[in-house]
Amino acid sequence: MGENKRLMLAGEWYLPDDPELLADSRRRIQLCAAYDAAVTAPAAERHAILAELLGSVDPSVRVRQPFRCDFGYNISIGAGTFVNFGAVFLDTGAISVGADVQIGPNVQLLTPTHEMDAERRRAGWEKAQPVTIGDNVWLGAGVIVCPGVTIGANTVVGAGAVVTRDLPPGVLAVGNPARVVRELN
Repeated sequence: MGENKRLMLAGEWYLPDDPELLADSRRRIQLCAAYDAAVTAPAAERHAILAELLGSVDPSVRVRQPFRCDFGYNISIGAGTFVNFGAVFLDTGAISVGADVQIGPNVQLLTPTHEMDAERRRAGWEKAQPVTIGDNVWLGAGVIVCPGVTIGANTVVGAGAVVTRDLPPGVLAVGNPARVVRELN
């Protein structure tokens, strides 16, 4: 494993313009294209593509096309989860989605972050912070989950919310930035 990939996987600053990471990206492009093209294929065929693309995916998971990611191998999705149209999972860091999660259309789970220093940012430095979604979470349409965020089990995030910090289990959160408005039973 090359130095930039090792740094990326460790959550350290790295340069993504790296031959090994570019090859991983080409792999992702091919698998995402195959998955998107398999929209009418039998479920077993679609799952086989997802299983090759993602780090871990239960056979009961349903992901509607189109689906986009950075690499795929940093994503795990638990049993019974549903991912609607247009999901973007930028997985330069780990993305862990629990069981029985409902993910609305055009949801974005984002792990990359960029350097605040303008010169280093222009040079391309980035790093990743993991995103963790607990069991039985519902992310409404267009939700954006920022790097480093954990959403607790049984939480609901309203459509269009931007989640910039951790959310506890069993709450309803809405807005930009997302804020807890009440506890759920």
